[in-house]
Parts: sequence; structure tokens; C-alpha cells
Amino acid sequence: MNAGDDGVRRLDEMEVKLTFIDDTVQALATADANLSLRIAALERAMRELRGELAAMRVAQADDPHDEPPPPHY
Repeated sequence: MNAGDDGVRRLDEMEVKLTFIDDTVQALATADANLSLRIAALERAMRELRGELAAMRVAQADDPHDEPPPPHY
């Protein structure tokens, strides 16, 4: 095997590795974008639930500060 053949083989190997790296980077970018969307949806849902919980507390007048202390105090 001569030096030219070795160089071509090494270049081919590097191109294959680069293709795998590029595929991996694209997959990670897609996964990151999907996770970002899911996190944003979960944050919105949590804000809505907190709002609903606060509204329910107000409707029931369940303010813990208004409750009398337990009998052992």
C-alpha cells in the first residue's frame, strides 16, 4: 500500500466519522428543541394550576393565616 492509498483511506474514514457526528448533532438539536417545547408547556400548565388553586382558596376562604392556632398552643 502506498502513501496515496493510505491518505485516501484516512480521508474516507474521516468523512464517515464526520457524517456520524453530523447525524448525532442533528438528533441532539431535535431532541433539545422537543424538550424545550415540552418544558414550556409544563411551565404554562403549572402557572394555570397555581392560578386555579389560588382561585379555589379564595373561593373557599382557606387562608392558612386566618385559621386559629391548634388547641395545644
